[in-house]
Amino acid sequence: MRSIGEVAASLGLSEREFVPYGPGAAKIALSPDGTVPLGGRRGKLVLVSAITPTSNGEGKTVTTIGLGMALTRRGHAAVACLRQPSLGPVFGLKGGATGGGRATVEPAARINLGFTGDLYAVASAQGLLASMIDNHLHSGNGLGFDPARIELPRTVDLDDRALRQVRVGLGASSGPERPDRFVITAASETAAIQTLAHGYRDLKERLGRILVGWDRTGRPLRARDLRAEGSMAAILRPAMEPNLVGTSEDTPALIHAGPFANLGPGTTSVASVRFALAHSDFAAVEAGFATELGAEKFVDLVSPVGGFLPDAAVLVATVPGLRYHGGADGRTADAAAVERGLANLGRHVGNLRRFGLEVVVALNRHPGDEPAEEALVRTYCAEHGAAFAVSTVFTDGSPGGIELAERVEEAVVRGRPARPILAPSDPLRAQLATLVRELYGGRNVLPSAEAERDLEGLLPLGLDPGPLCVAKTQTSLSDDPKVRGAPTGFDVRVRRFYPFAGAGFTVAALGSILTMPGLPAHPAAEQITLRDDGTIAGLE
Repeated sequence: MRSIGEVAASLGLSEREFVPYGPGAAKIALSPDGTVPLGGRRGKLVLVSAITPTSNGEGKTVTTIGLGMALTRRGHAAVACLRQPSLGPVFGLKGGATGGGRATVEPAARINLGFTGDLYAVASAQGLLASMIDNHLHSGNGLGFDPARIELPRTVDLDDRALRQVRVGLGASSGPERPDRFVITAASETAAIQTLAHGYRDLKERLGRILVGWDRTGRPLRARDLRAEGSMAAILRPAMEPNLVGTSEDTPALIHAGPFANLGPGTTSVASVRFALAHSDFAAVEAGFATELGAEKFVDLVSPVGGFLPDAAVLVATVPGLRYHGGADGRTADAAAVERGLANLGRHVGNLRRFGLEVVVALNRHPGDEPAEEALVRTYCAEHGAAFAVSTVFTDGSPGGIELAERVEEAVVRGRPARPILAPSDPLRAQLATLVRELYGGRNVLPSAEAERDLEGLLPLGLDPGPLCVAKTQTSLSDDPKVRGAPTGFDVRVRRFYPFAGAGFTVAALGSILTMPGLPAHPAAEQITLRDDGTIAGLE
């Protein structure tokens, strides 16, 4: 393994432009205005998405890492750009999120378990704002908060369903008593702001715009009314610096920001992408979950803020995942199920093409795949004009990604930058209808009575029209997590619209999506341990 200094040097960074952060990691030093240093390159941006995820795991992170390594092996300067793992999924159902096999980012254990402290800073900044609200109530409520209309939740970076609804201020010296709630840090507005902020000034402005509640006359109250944005920004200052590490083959990788795509923007920070494009030939950027979530948000929400657009897309699929979407359990060879499941693959290929992107389907090979099943996928892609490559980076490292790298090189030559399909100038209801019909395969948008009231409340905030961010289940193209494949003709239920005024968008919550996950019956935390020699096991 190369030292982090050597990894930084491969990007053309001098010693003044990065700060070592323990073995194998560094922070990218920001300019005095809080923006990332830009180099002389203008790399190609490759967006990595996937079919609708299944419990088997499609390997989007492994593929992103492996693609970066394979492009490097082919002589390009390449960077893999990933989100920072959240402790909730690490200790819950998913486990570690640093790749696997021979396609990992290192130091994997540190990255999975808090890393450079960025998510702690995000949680602390939002926690500070929450404490300042309750301190203001306790100290006389000079702003006239209506305690029943405080909007800002508290946050913690763990799966803890007991915190979904709580009461705070209990006890005579702690009040006033009021209902409250927690969201997981990756679903918090502060996490979204860290992802989207360009620099220190932009960070403070966005933090100051956070809607924290309403006064008794119906006037919106923001973080700046509490004079909280400066101290929040001070906490977040180190968290604004992208984190640089190396892969298992020493290819540079940036790991920064961690918003979930089923709840928030779902990708790495704007700062990371801008830095990677300015210091490489190729930046492979993972977007969370599938095309109707992470990829859509990357093109429609994140890219306009960052001033970049993808040049091509990789769509990760697996034979077990296609079996599952064809109605089988996914674990047993079943060519007929794979053939039925190709409808899900086709929907996601079509979604990426709606953004104007050239698509490369990367079949992440699993040990139990049958040649006949793989042949079905290859033939389907050929018949539908999609480039295809088998990826074996998990078992083979970069040599297993050469075919994929070659198809990506061809795609960026043929292609042109993506085009958003949503117009922020359109009403939120119209934007959501576009997504439901063009990407999900649905029919009608059915807002609840509460969602209708939310839309009325957004008007005085100037957030309708405005950018939209959908929160919905990741396990289905619909709003029903149990529906597999490529459903059509369904209606989508909108439970709430709520503003992320600081981040600059409005969230539409579909179905029964939860902003605070719970642990499974047997969480990954039961298997993770610290050995006597100080190494950590159980994160694989």
